[in-house]
Amino acid sequence: MTSLAALRCGAGLVTVALPKSIDLATADLMEVMTLPLPETPEGTLSLAAEKSLLQAVQGKDAVVIGPGLSQNEETQRLIRTLIAEISLPIVVDADGLNALAGDLSALKKRKAPVILTPHPGEMSRLIGKRTDLIQKERFTVAAHFAEQWGAVLVLKGAHTVVATPDGFVRVNNTGNPGMATAGTGDALTGMIGAWLAQGIDPVDAAAGGDAPWYGRRSRRRRPRGDRPDRLRFDSEDSGGDPKIR
Repeated sequence: MTSLAALRCGAGLVTVALPKSIDLATADLMEVMTLPLPETPEGTLSLAAEKSLLQAVQGKDAVVIGPGLSQNEETQRLIRTLIAEISLPIVVDADGLNALAGDLSALKKRKAPVILTPHPGEMSRLIGKRTDLIQKERFTVAAHFAEQWGAVLVLKGAHTVVATPDGFVRVNNTGNPGMATAGTGDALTGMIGAWLAQGIDPVDAAAGGDAPWYGRRSRRRRPRGDRPDRLRFDSEDSGGDPKIR
């Protein structure tokens, strides 16, 4: 979902790093490149993949890390190492956020922008604060975290908050219950990653992935032609709209 969302938002070329035992060819993702890597006995990425991953990101424009990586202890150590060492803009979500819970020091080692996209439960684990208290103080919690750790924070949920290291806060006052569906956050992560890769400012990329104008624009019909969201194997008889897989 993350890789397909990135392609739909104009990333152009997307490579998925994954344990070597996983075959994405069965997932109907023909446009996605893959990088098979060493794995743990549990079938998750192992620390032995670090060198290959650091080499693989050379020449890339942005990195997304977290969705589907698991909470395996060795994999979590790898995630923290990569967040600290990769000198490209990074979006961290899902198991990437879980890897940082209790040890946020990797964020202070970064030399390039980082965007974190937690839902309230993940935010609770990141800062050790109850979810209900986070929900009552969403603006304050998001702003304080972003400033303290030098990250752009996208605190998801009703009225998503986007906070920046300089204390600026944006709020998305649109949305509907359909957004509270498994996988929506993974798609959002891919969208933000795609915009980072296209050179969009990290704050604008983070806000754009959850912005009111995006929701409205997505409901409009686009004309046929050269479009960043059209993939090689999209159906041509869909009236100009990409095939729904």
